[in-house]
Amino acid sequence: MRCVVANWKMNLSFEEARTFCEDFLGHVSLGAGTEAGIAPPYTMLHLVSDLVRPKGLHVFGQNGHAEPKGAFTGEVSMPQLRDAGCSGVLLGHSERRQLFGETDAALIKKVKAAWQWDLLPLLCIGETLEQRDAGQTLDVLGQQLAILGETGPGPLWVAYEPVWAIGTGRRAEAPQVAEAHAFIRATLNRYFAGTEYQVPILYGGSVTPETFTELLGIPEVAGGLVGGASLDPAKFAALVKQAG
Repeated sequence: MRCVVANWKMNLSFEEARTFCEDFLGHVSLGAGTEAGIAPPYTMLHLVSDLVRPKGLHVFGQNGHAEPKGAFTGEVSMPQLRDAGCSGVLLGHSERRQLFGETDAALIKKVKAAWQWDLLPLLCIGETLEQRDAGQTLDVLGQQLAILGETGPGPLWVAYEPVWAIGTGRRAEAPQVAEAHAFIRATLNRYFAGTEYQVPILYGGSVTPETFTELLGIPEVAGGLVGGASLDPAKFAALVKQAG
């Protein structure tokens, strides 16, 4: 299975999102074995869901709170994401970890809550430039995946996003991506041994139509979590077609 997910982050207006979806759907249709999704800002979830889910695409929340309701001003719960039309949720993105202090302890609760409300978690992991330069990449990835020992197995997608390659125009070289994805696969095999779950591993970090074909040729790269290029409907359609 190949998977491509657009992370719009804090971009696009309501009408720009409508135009994007209409243009994108005019360029592409999903083939067998290809999954695609969009993670828009919260204010556009209903709109995007109404437009793309009938065409077989997933809609992801960009984050979700572990509690189903309560006095958590500014947060959005998993059942609220479901109610808005989501079938999945991004968890642990590096921007959430770095800018908003998201911890592994919080992610354990969030993954469990996503499963409780029938949402597919897309767990993001990755090292900073300082950690890579210090030779700590695999240690960091192992620590971030260790939350699965607490959550237990369940439906899951994982995205490897080296933090230093997000939005910078830089990306990891093929041997670096191959090493990281092989390690992630081996680690997932330990946590999911004997279960029915098949976990695709996406790559994220300055993914573009010009780089995606090479990335898809790397073992254990099952697709991409796309930032900047996903704001252009033609580019995102090209990426989905490449995945197919």
